[in-house]
Amino acid sequence: MGRRSRQRQRNPNPNPGRENAGWGAGYADIVKENKLFEQYYKEQGLVPEGEFEQFMEAMREPLPATIRITGYKSHAKEILHCLKDKYFKDLQELDIDGQKIEAPRPLSWYPDELAWHTNMSRKIIRKSPLLEKFHQFLVSETESGNISRQEAVSMIPPLLLKIQPHHKILDMCAAPGSKTAQLIEMLHADMDVPFPEGFVIANDVDNKRCYLLVHQAKRLNSPCIMVVNHDASCIPALQVDSDSKKDVLLYDRVLCDVPCSGDGTMRKNIDVWKKWTTSNSLHLHGLQLRIAVRGVEQLAVGGRMVYSTCSLNPIEDEAVIAALLEKSEGALELDDASADLPGLKYMPGVASWKLMTKEGQWYSDWSEVPKSRHTQIRPSMFPPKGPEKVASMHLERCMRILPHHQNTGGFFVAVLVKKAPMPWNKRHPKLRKDFSSSSAAMTGGSPVTPSPEDTPQLLSEEADGGVPVETVDGAAQQEALHGAPKEAGAGGDGACGPPPSKKLKLFGYKEDPFVFLTEDDPVFSAIQSFYDLSPDFPKLNVLTRTHEGKKRHLYMVSKELRNVLLNNSERIKVINTGVKVWSRNSDGEEFGCAFRLAQEGIYTLQPYVCSRIIRVVMNDIKVLLTQENPFLSKLEEDAHAQAKQMGMGSVVLKFIPNSDNPTEPQCPIQLCGWRGKTSIRAFVPRNERLHYLRMLGVEVFRDKQGLGQKKEEGGPQEWKGVEGEKEKEDDDAAEVEKEVEPGDGSEDGSSGAKNGSSSRRNVS
Repeated sequence: MGRRSRQRQRNPNPNPGRENAGWGAGYADIVKENKLFEQYYKEQGLVPEGEFEQFMEAMREPLPATIRITGYKSHAKEILHCLKDKYFKDLQELDIDGQKIEAPRPLSWYPDELAWHTNMSRKIIRKSPLLEKFHQFLVSETESGNISRQEAVSMIPPLLLKIQPHHKILDMCAAPGSKTAQLIEMLHADMDVPFPEGFVIANDVDNKRCYLLVHQAKRLNSPCIMVVNHDASCIPALQVDSDSKKDVLLYDRVLCDVPCSGDGTMRKNIDVWKKWTTSNSLHLHGLQLRIAVRGVEQLAVGGRMVYSTCSLNPIEDEAVIAALLEKSEGALELDDASADLPGLKYMPGVASWKLMTKEGQWYSDWSEVPKSRHTQIRPSMFPPKGPEKVASMHLERCMRILPHHQNTGGFFVAVLVKKAPMPWNKRHPKLRKDFSSSSAAMTGGSPVTPSPEDTPQLLSEEADGGVPVETVDGAAQQEALHGAPKEAGAGGDGACGPPPSKKLKLFGYKEDPFVFLTEDDPVFSAIQSFYDLSPDFPKLNVLTRTHEGKKRHLYMVSKELRNVLLNNSERIKVINTGVKVWSRNSDGEEFGCAFRLAQEGIYTLQPYVCSRIIRVVMNDIKVLLTQENPFLSKLEEDAHAQAKQMGMGSVVLKFIPNSDNPTEPQCPIQLCGWRGKTSIRAFVPRNERLHYLRMLGVEVFRDKQGLGQKKEEGGPQEWKGVEGEKEKEDDDAAEVEKEVEPGDGSEDGSSGAKNGSSSRRNVS
């Protein structure tokens, strides 16, 4: 270590030219050329004739920045108005280092103008002083969960799933989580419903990426999201209570955005140029097919699954879909989604393609592949044979997005609808010894359902490396076969079937337990009386993360996710779920309750809170968000009168829009606060603070030296709540700011109620 340190001292900057080398520094050694790539895609004929050079030119250009306004919050229209009125106007006809910056424009195929596109790259937005204000707006609003900086083509799969608030959704390969966020937004389309019937189970095989996924999901403050950590190709079937019996959870929607070679991302992932080879797709094809098979196994009959990749390669795209359709024997059908996104330009899927090795050897048929290559090249990688079979698959319904058509990345997407149970259920039921052979007999083409008491045995068998299960007409049934068949063409007669099952492995870091509270838990007594919770408050949906000791935080999940958690705690590795609604503040006991409200869960919890609510107006919110501990007298007369009649402790500060005054925000605003002895304080994370101030017409931003926050002209003179805090940014978002605790913000909030003390400090 010492030697390396001395080396650094001798040459502190081994590349002295890099610091001033411009925005492209560090990438100069990567040449955007790959002859094998060009040869491969020219031969495949995926790009229309005469457009190949245009296609390659687009691939070499930086990827434009695109942003999406989260549509599930009623604040979306206000954000859109703010963007158009304040920021996009400043971006007209800019010229940065000789590059003319086009005015942002909405994506024509994304609903309600909630996604916008500009020819600026993310790098220019981050580094250009002229765009500093816009960049800070993006960072702050991204952290608040109001904007996502997401690649345009990445927005397509969730839209094609056609999500409704009651849908149960599985996101199989979810990290980093931009698509998961879209799914959550769609569940919460109606903000007046705090607990939609549906939920999202977001899975990823990489434990560390799961925490990135948690970070993304937490921005949306939903009680209907669960993050789990499993290999998607053998993700376990879950059981739930249904009508007083155990049933198997099947999903209404499955998003199958599989790992891929990523050659559609060359515009933003520069190193793909030098790493690209045909071997990547050959190695990934089998995994992609196994994940897709597992996805349709867990899909309910009548449900939709979207399969997508950021690869243009038919081996990872149409070959997987064709193999899946062949295995399904009519149980799956490709849906025609051409009318679902009007304005989106795409190329239809292809029905013929060839394979090429990294040495440049081409194969058009499995019969041409030498035995020495059989471990690398599989029969399912080749196009289907026979005009009737090809016609019945309708592979032209797949969608391939080419970069030069709408200045995007490359992408592939296919929508599958499940018409019937997968065929291996019917042909090869794997029976336990306590089932008689007669119980597996077919009646009218439908399998006989095991009795409810047998279902847990089937489920536990799968967890031990047995077979998956599938529900038919609402009951559990095994779907793998007796000694799982080989993949088509892998030997024998090539019978269709699922991949061989694997043992379930729970790996990674050990998580804190999820412990649900009972209705008579002593915690509820003080909470109930202090906040006057309504009789329909779902106490059984409240959980904590500890078996012993004092409960520090209380979280809430929907009753459907509670059902999943209670029935599968030993079968799945849950990383995170629920939304925080209360945090312990021990000194609050002297005011009647040891738990204060948490801003994260205020929109979920507030419909059940009948007291401790102060109605505020615009000026009140400005005061609360721009001053650290304003006196009660700083509030408007009505809010001041309400606060004076209320005892000390946690409060809800509620703004209700006035449709007769269009100059005010037309969205409800709810803030957590603390009513002190003579003062009142809002407990809102920094970025949410900035968000609400922008909604009220107050703009704050950091100066170019990063020394503090500046306010726009016309803003309030008092600026204490945010001033001086320096944003810490990464590529796409600022680090999450922990919610400010009352008093000194200690871990357990023990000095929290000393807002009363804070008030006394103000007096003195």
